[in-house]
Amino acid sequence: MKRTILFSLTLLIVALFTIGCCDCRKRSKLEKPLVGTTWQLVQIMAHDVTPDGDSYTLLFRSNGTATGKGDCNVFTATYRMTSSRELSISDIGSTRRLCPNQEAENAFFDLLETVTHYEMDADIMLLLSNGTLVGMMKALPAEQELDYLPL
Repeated sequence: MKRTILFSLTLLIVALFTIGCCDCRKRSKLEKPLVGTTWQLVQIMAHDVTPDGDSYTLLFRSNGTATGKGDCNVFTATYRMTSSRELSISDIGSTRRLCPNQEAENAFFDLLETVTHYEMDADIMLLLSNGTLVGMMKALPAEQELDYLPL
C-alpha cells in the first residue's frame, strides 16, 4: 500500500513538473542561436527603430568575430560570450562612408560596445548593460539573412 501511494505521488510530481515546463520547452525551441543568426536592431535606448533593408544588422560568427552593417557602413568586431549569457563586443572597425544618419549609426556602434550580457525571448535578443536594457534585436528569417557581410 505504501509503495502504491509513493509511486502515485512520484508520478504526480513528475507530471506536474512536466506540465509546468511545457512553456519553457516551447520557448527554447523557438529561441534562435546567438551565433549564426543575423540580428537586426528594433529598439535602442527605449526608442523604436525601423531599419531600412539591411541596415543595423549583426551576425556573430563561431570564430569569435562579429560582422554587420550600421546605417551605411559595414563593420567587424570581436566578441566574447559565456554560458551565463555574458557578452562583450569590442574592437569595432568599419568602413568610413558618410551616412545620411551618421548620428544613429554612431549610437548603434556605441550601444554594441556597452553590452555586458544578453537575454533571449524566442526570436528577440535583449541587449543589456549592467542590468539595463539598452537595445533589442530581432532575428531575421533565414531567407533574409545577409550574405554581403564580411568574413
